[in-house]
Amino acid sequence: MKKNIIVGQSGGPTAVINASLCGILKEGLNHKEQVDKVYGMIHGIEGFLKDDYMDLTTLSEEDMEILKHTPAAYLGSCRFKLPEDFNSIIYPSLFEKFNHLNIGYFFYIGGNDSMDTVSKLSRYASHSGSDIRFIGIPKTIDNDLIITDHTPGYGSAAKYVANTVREIVMDSSVYQQKAVTIVELMGRHAGWLTAASKLARKYDGDNPLFIYLPESDFDMDQFICDIEKALEKQPNVIVCVSEGISDSHGTFICEYDDEARLDSFGHKMLTGCGKVLENFVRNRLGVKVRSVELNVCQRCSAAIVSKTDIEEAVLAASHGVLAALDGETGKMIAFQRAPGSAYEISCITVDVNEVCNKEKPFPSQWITNNGTDIGPEFLDYVLPLIQGNILQQEKDGLPVFLYR
Repeated sequence: MKKNIIVGQSGGPTAVINASLCGILKEGLNHKEQVDKVYGMIHGIEGFLKDDYMDLTTLSEEDMEILKHTPAAYLGSCRFKLPEDFNSIIYPSLFEKFNHLNIGYFFYIGGNDSMDTVSKLSRYASHSGSDIRFIGIPKTIDNDLIITDHTPGYGSAAKYVANTVREIVMDSSVYQQKAVTIVELMGRHAGWLTAASKLARKYDGDNPLFIYLPESDFDMDQFICDIEKALEKQPNVIVCVSEGISDSHGTFICEYDDEARLDSFGHKMLTGCGKVLENFVRNRLGVKVRSVELNVCQRCSAAIVSKTDIEEAVLAASHGVLAALDGETGKMIAFQRAPGSAYEISCITVDVNEVCNKEKPFPSQWITNNGTDIGPEFLDYVLPLIQGNILQQEKDGLPVFLYR
């Protein structure tokens, strides 16, 4: 008997999350003997609880090609945490809705908290005797999901950071007076994205001179000392910092100013460390200083996207559909990198319970110069992920995206 697919997107969007959606849709439609329709949850599991969904099989081939290159989340996203208690009325309500739509395969595209959703739904299905198969498709610019070599979305975000920081460096170099520019990048506990700013350097000793990740303790006095010494040698100093940098006591630098708020998952909403450091440098050194927060542009810009990232996002999704059709459930798709200098990956399935609610930090052995720089091993790791460009379809000089 044919079953239907349902797919949702969750968490922060990326430049390639819709490529994964396209991959699920296309692979699902390739198996018409097992799959009838592909539904999309509008605003993830939260929207589906309100019966908000759409039939994705109505999209044309042209629509799907545009979708593959559309940034952000076509279906809309959410940050909704399912209850820990399986006695909650939410679970039978969800499964009643699944059964009403004849759902046999559930896919959730997201990061750590999204894998928590896949874990809970698959465990509830097992306890309740449901034969629906639940698969997580990885997505996060933070690149902090464990077991997988990297995540779709990270390559494009890293490429954006590298290009944008290089442009900031070039802009700052036109003036002779002493100046400091602090670039704040996303990364609560993992510094993978900020580390990508190393790619902005054109040669050894080029800006950004200092790169600070959450994995290393940040010392305000040492920071100002490093800046002061650097300004003695050159007029312009560029510094890149993760939003989640903290001192040796675990206090976030952004909290030196105002108390951080909490999001719906209880995570501290970390923004503003760049502004804290800007004021600190100005007050201590009296030089021209500015802070730049790349903000949401770094996570889903379609202007600077990695072709490799798009292709791998489709690959992960396609593999997820094949795994579900083959009977797997409670799994996440992961990338496994082949050893050797030539870049090659394959897709595997891993137990989603081993992934959710855990984080992969940036390797401490790749952090150098007393926590102010990144070692060359990182370049070997990241360069293959940012390769290739795409020819974006345009109309009147502007990119064409797919909208609901």
